[in-house]
Amino acid sequence: MTATTEFATTENFVTLLDETFVEARGVENSVVKGTIIKIDGDFVIVDVGLKSEGRISRKEFNNCGLMTDIKVGDDVEVFIKRYEDKNGEIILSREKAWREEVWFKLEKSFKDNQLIDGVIFGRVKGGFTVDLSGAEAFLPGSQVDIIPVRDISHLMGNQQSFQILKMDRSRGNIVVSRRVVIEKTRAEKRSELVENLKEGQILEGVVKNITDYGAFLELGGVDGLLHVTDISWKRINHPSEVLSIGQTVKVQIIRFNMETKRISLGIKQLETDPWSMVAQKYQIGDKFIGRVTNITDYGAFIELEAGVEGLVHVSEMSWTKKNIHPNKIVSTSQEVNVLILDIDIEKHRISLGLKQTMINPWKMFFEKFPVDSEIEGEIKNITGFGLFIGLPGEIDGMVHLSDLSWDVPGEQAVLEFKKGDVVKVKVLEIDVEKERIHLGIKQLCTDLFKEFIVKIKKGDIVTCTVTQINENDLNVDVDGLLCCISKDELARDRSDQRLDRFAVGEKIDAKIMTIDKTARKITLSIKAREIDEEKRAMTEFGSSDSGATLGSIFGVAFNRAKEEKLKSEDK
Repeated sequence: MTATTEFATTENFVTLLDETFVEARGVENSVVKGTIIKIDGDFVIVDVGLKSEGRISRKEFNNCGLMTDIKVGDDVEVFIKRYEDKNGEIILSREKAWREEVWFKLEKSFKDNQLIDGVIFGRVKGGFTVDLSGAEAFLPGSQVDIIPVRDISHLMGNQQSFQILKMDRSRGNIVVSRRVVIEKTRAEKRSELVENLKEGQILEGVVKNITDYGAFLELGGVDGLLHVTDISWKRINHPSEVLSIGQTVKVQIIRFNMETKRISLGIKQLETDPWSMVAQKYQIGDKFIGRVTNITDYGAFIELEAGVEGLVHVSEMSWTKKNIHPNKIVSTSQEVNVLILDIDIEKHRISLGLKQTMINPWKMFFEKFPVDSEIEGEIKNITGFGLFIGLPGEIDGMVHLSDLSWDVPGEQAVLEFKKGDVVKVKVLEIDVEKERIHLGIKQLCTDLFKEFIVKIKKGDIVTCTVTQINENDLNVDVDGLLCCISKDELARDRSDQRLDRFAVGEKIDAKIMTIDKTARKITLSIKAREIDEEKRAMTEFGSSDSGATLGSIFGVAFNRAKEEKLKSEDK
């Protein structure tokens, strides 16, 4: 081979290589039309008019959903991903060509502001995914409908129209809206429909959304709100109890605001108001059987008939169970006996009583245990003002601190009792209307003070027994009654006013200084008794011509008092 020939061959090769690069740059990443020349197992061989054929997985034809039955000779559009691979074959994709075709159509629809069809098939954060004939789009939650929709299960899998809001081919992002389509459709029908709407009109609507407070109905171009209180005359806790999305119902327009275009609908208005017959059916004092429909903190609602309910206030639920939640007394759907207490036809209110259908335990107690009866009961509670005693009929009576003891202060006497003790009490007072029973414990015993003050009077001398020596006084017992002698009343002479002169058990005489019936207190004095004895002695023996000295007078008076004391003790 000559140098010239060799040079020409090299030049041809370079030229051929350049042509190949130019050809590759011209067709790569583009969609071209090809012909199926062979189907080899799982692969389809396609001739795209280039130097070599390309292979495509047969699965790509199925995934596209356009050509499931393919045969040799069919023309197909394919996407050239690479001009040649390491085996010299062209890398083709039917699926990508199909997607390019879809994107082309979507871009045209976006540019021409045309609607496109799609199917909602998934849920993602902030919205849903939509299949637009193979291209995936994002549907924000706010663009599903004109009003917020919590449940879109009725929309999933159904082909619907959407408006493309924006798209970015380089990133593969498409954002669509169903709300815009609805608004366009509604706008066209709304003006015509609204002109013919009027209050009282009866229409058919389709339930499109259900909320806690009602349901939104489609009225052939406009929406109306069916509030939960206008669904039925009877109580409905949630609209879903009687309505379902997609359901067709007959409704009446009860309010229509032309300015705001708000429509209020009602179903119960198509039926007779059961309250129109309440005055004829129900009278105060009548008893009925009702069903518990709702329980609140302040009572329970009882259904007397469909659409007619009454309230049993918590205060009218039980004679004995106070300050507890109504759900501890009745339960939802329970049938109960009630008595009608009051009726307000205008406000649609009926006050009911539950406890009035039961025996009043306060009245029963009054009949069985009248005042002055004695009965035993368990101490249920101890408070700062007395004891609460459990009585027959699951009721309580109260023993006030002042009725615990005749002699000991209530604050001290109450310390002798404890919760759970069974004690005997006396019925002092019964108030059936106020549900109060006043009991006493000290009334079971004799009132020593009352008996004692009948026998004595101020100025009398009584014999006491020392029971306790305190720092500034003596506690003494007078015929079973506890009294006190203060230190400065122990003797006439100050030097003798000593507590150590006395011993527990010693008997002494003292004069009654005061009797306080209100405070139930008797004041005693040894000092006053000695002064009285001295005056009496001076009177009897104090004559100047008797020749007696003061000492002898005191001696005679002392001996006489001693003799009188011995005589009284002997008696």
